[in-house]
Amino acid sequence: MLVGVPKEIKNHEYRIGLTPAGVRELVQHGHQVMIESDGGTAIGLTNEMYQAAGAEIIATAQEIFSRADMIVKVKEPQPQECKMLRDGQTLFTYLHLAPDPQQTQLLVESGATCIAYETVTDKNGGLPLLAPMSEVAGRMSIQAGAHCLEKAQGGSGILIGGVPGVEPANITVIGGGVVGLNAARVAMGMGGNVTILDRSLSRLKQIDELFEGRIKTLFSTTEVLEQQLKDADMVVGAVLIPGAAAPKLVTREMLGLMKQGSVLVDVAIDQGGCFETSRATTHQDPTYVVDGITHYCVANMPGGVARTSTFALTNATLPYVLALADKGPKQALFDDKHLLEGLNVHHGLVTCEAVASALGYQFVAAESALAGSDLQVSA
Repeated sequence: MLVGVPKEIKNHEYRIGLTPAGVRELVQHGHQVMIESDGGTAIGLTNEMYQAAGAEIIATAQEIFSRADMIVKVKEPQPQECKMLRDGQTLFTYLHLAPDPQQTQLLVESGATCIAYETVTDKNGGLPLLAPMSEVAGRMSIQAGAHCLEKAQGGSGILIGGVPGVEPANITVIGGGVVGLNAARVAMGMGGNVTILDRSLSRLKQIDELFEGRIKTLFSTTEVLEQQLKDADMVVGAVLIPGAAAPKLVTREMLGLMKQGSVLVDVAIDQGGCFETSRATTHQDPTYVVDGITHYCVANMPGGVARTSTFALTNATLPYVLALADKGPKQALFDDKHLLEGLNVHHGLVTCEAVASALGYQFVAAESALAGSDLQVSA
């Protein structure tokens, strides 16, 4: 199979879909790999390193999209990239379609087979290709929020850990999943007073046991959330419904409960955000203020630590890339029910129920969509 990796074009996005080590694995399996020139240069992965691993360096994304059987990316394709996709081609990347009707429409029109990292599952019910970036984003959320709390950044002027004789910051994390757990771990390590809200009692019990009571756990209700907002200096939104738009848990009216200069960090922004006042921002212009509350809603947070993120992500995605290339996408999807969960769009059909429901498309089960296609079984 001919695998193509274009350079990411989203604002301040320096990650890349394959490392040289990943290229070498694909080449050893008998596949060809094209890397767009300087695709990884910003994080120290040079053209020469990719060539040494067996890749062909390509000058333009247009050539990669026109030639490749499978496109491997990191972030969701931008409109100009969607328009270069073609019928029968496979796209493997993050998609986050539920809050993005334009991208969904363009992918449906392309006829391509579009597999989303964020909805691939594992035997334990986890999301193995989302987890590495959730770990990074969770840890970064506290780092970013701490900066926003500085007075010069418009914050309230609070140091997360305080100092002897001065109270630390109160940090509320909404959601006890991978993002929330990693946010809480870093916040606690920095000396903050940390509370996690979740609706799973078993998860709250796990967190309580893991941190031996050093992090407060509360069952999430509207009343509990409102009380937390009154006391919080920083709130991290870490709620995820796989494939679906994030629920709006904090309304604009609720901002009136918060202290002026407090910070909201919305890690769920890729799925539309879990605060009513959230809108996607970039690393170039990461924050804005609503009713005296600073909002940090960068849609590609892990891109800020692009080298770490690239290696963490590609460690997880490479086995799936190899399976798709070795078997061909149709056979790979049929052979692995967990990879099949990642199929969001195929040959003009929406095969992710959460996306179809959110955007008003007819849902077609992935098995049915594949059975009715003539996508190659083997490459």
